[in-house]
Amino acid sequence: MKAAVIYWSATGNTEAMAKAVAEGAGAELFTVSEFTGSVEDYDAIAFGCPAMGAEVLEEDEFEPFFTDAETRLAGKRVAIFGSYGWGDGEWMRNWEERVKAQGIALVGDAGLMLNEMPDDDGLEQCRALGKALVG
Repeated sequence: MKAAVIYWSATGNTEAMAKAVAEGAGAELFTVSEFTGSVEDYDAIAFGCPAMGAEVLEEDEFEPFFTDAETRLAGKRVAIFGSYGWGDGEWMRNWEERVKAQGIALVGDAGLMLNEMPDDDGLEQCRALGKALVG
């Protein structure tokens, strides 16, 4: 199974999560700006983005990238994850609803969100998400 983890991170929190997800999945790891391939080339893809502003996805790079990709994810194993520092996870609930509205079943049926920099337990949750992504 060919897998990728594609993420955007400002402070390194979501980057740490992405590295652990990729480790668990044995996946290729890309920032949004580094990804030059096509989502169609992968069987399983995990997307990572932190909560930004008023609990939204990052709007300049990640949002346009994901908007383009989400219509081409049917039949793929998909996971979403990200970190937050405030709020109650509204951005993740909205993102989950958006993905499911496209008819995409999320691995674990929900996104993984962690507060701030992931601790050892959080990194293990990320590795487990990666394993489930390709499992």
